[in-house]
Amino acid sequence: MAQCVGVVGSLPVAANCTAHTTATAEFAVIDASKPYSLDELIDIAESNNPRTRIAWEQAKQAAERVGMARSEYYPHLAGLALLGNEKFINPFPKPLAPQGYTMVENPSADAGLALEYTILDFGRRRAHLETEKDLQLSAAANFQRANQNVAYGVVVAYYNLATAEAKLGAMRQILSTAHTTESSAEAQLANGRATLPDVLNARAGTAHAEYDLEAGIGDMGTARVRLREALGAEPSDAITIVDPDSPPNTDEVSTSIAALVASAQQDRPDLAALAEKMQAAEQRLKAADSAYRPTVEFDSKGSVLSIWPTVSKQGGSALADTTQFVWNVGVKIHWDFFDGGLRKREVLERASEQREAAEEFREKHDDVTRETWTAYLQYKTAVRQQQAAQTLLAAATTSYEASLEAYGYGVKNLIDLVNAESQLAVARLADVQAKSAVQTSAANLGYATGKMLRQQPSSNPVPRQP
Repeated sequence: MAQCVGVVGSLPVAANCTAHTTATAEFAVIDASKPYSLDELIDIAESNNPRTRIAWEQAKQAAERVGMARSEYYPHLAGLALLGNEKFINPFPKPLAPQGYTMVENPSADAGLALEYTILDFGRRRAHLETEKDLQLSAAANFQRANQNVAYGVVVAYYNLATAEAKLGAMRQILSTAHTTESSAEAQLANGRATLPDVLNARAGTAHAEYDLEAGIGDMGTARVRLREALGAEPSDAITIVDPDSPPNTDEVSTSIAALVASAQQDRPDLAALAEKMQAAEQRLKAADSAYRPTVEFDSKGSVLSIWPTVSKQGGSALADTTQFVWNVGVKIHWDFFDGGLRKREVLERASEQREAAEEFREKHDDVTRETWTAYLQYKTAVRQQQAAQTLLAAATTSYEASLEAYGYGVKNLIDLVNAESQLAVARLADVQAKSAVQTSAANLGYATGKMLRQQPSSNPVPRQP
C-alpha cells in the first residue's frame, strides 16, 4: 500500500501523494505476542486511526477540486441530438387554399456538436484555480497535522505504558525492601532486641507495598488499553511494547529558544494550513473583483439536419425532403451593468473573509510561539528533575543500607529504618517519573515544533486483515 502518512516533505509533495494514492481498506492486526517498537506503533496508528483516514480523503477531495477549476480553461464540447415533429397552421391565400390556410407537419432529426469557450474573463478563472490550489495545500497541511496528532497520542500512550511498567518494577523493588525490613525486625525480635509492635509495624509496611503493587498492575493494564485505543484498535490489554532503550532524540533543544520558535513557525502544518487559507481568501477577493468586468465567449454549433415536411393542401402534398449540414458561429460579450448590489456585497464579504483568515493566522502564530516556549521550559525542568531524582535515589539507597546495617547492630531503632525505607520508595518512584517526564516532554517539544513524524514511512511490515 502506498503510504503518505509518514512523509513530512514540503506541502506540494504531501498534496501530490494524497492526490494520487488511496488509503487501503485493510486494517492492522495487533499481535499480542510480538513486542512493538515506537516506530511500528506509529505506523499502525497512522494507517488505522479514523482521523488520519478522514484527513486523507479531505486532501483527495481538495485535489479533485483543483482539477475541476483547471477544466474551466478548456473548451466545452457537447454532442447534441434532437428527434422531433411539429404541426402548425400556415396562412395561405384562399385562391390557392380554400380554407385560407394550410396545415404543415414537419418531422425532423438534428444531430451535431456544440463548442463553447471562454476567451477572456479578466482573471476570474485564474483566481478560482489559485484558490483551489491554496485550499489543496491547506488540506495537505491539515492531513500532516492530523497524522502528527495521532503520532503524538501514540507516543504519549507508549511512554505512559513504559512508565507504568517501570513503576511496577520499582514497586516490586519496594516490596522486596519491605520484606528485607520485616525479616530484619523478626530477627531482632528473636534476639530479644526488638518488640512485637516493631515486627507488626514492619509487616504493615510489607502489606502496604503489596497493596501498591496490585494498584501498579492495574495501572499497567489500563495503560495498555489506552495504547490500543490510540492505535485505533479494539479495546483490550493484549499488547506488548519494546522498552525504550534511550531517551528520544532531543538534539533540537541544544539550540536557542529563538531558533526553536522560528523552526515551529516554519514547520507547524496547522500554521501552514492557515497561511494557505489566507492566500485562498485573497484569491476569492480577486475573483469577486473580476465580476465587475465583462466576459467574452465563443459559441458555435454544427449539425446535420434532416426534414420531411408535408402540407395539407387539397388532400395533402409532400414537400421536398432534405438532409443538410448547418452551422452557426458567434462571439458573445456579457457584461452586467446592474445587479442590485450583488457584486458589491460579494466583494465586501470576500474582503471580510480575508481579514478573518489573517486574524486566524495571527492567533495561531501566537499559539505556536507560546506552545513552543511552554514545551521548551517543561523539557528543561524535566531534565533538571531527572538529575535531582538520580541524586535522591543514590542518597536514599545509601541511607537505607546504612540504616539497615545500624539496625542490625542495634544502633538505630525500627522507626529510623522504616523512615529510610519510605524515603527509598519515594526516590525509586521519583526516578521513574522523572525519566518519563523527560521522554514525554521531549516528545511534546517535537510536537510543538512540528517535527513529530518520521521522514519516511516505516519499513517494518505490519500484519493486516480485511
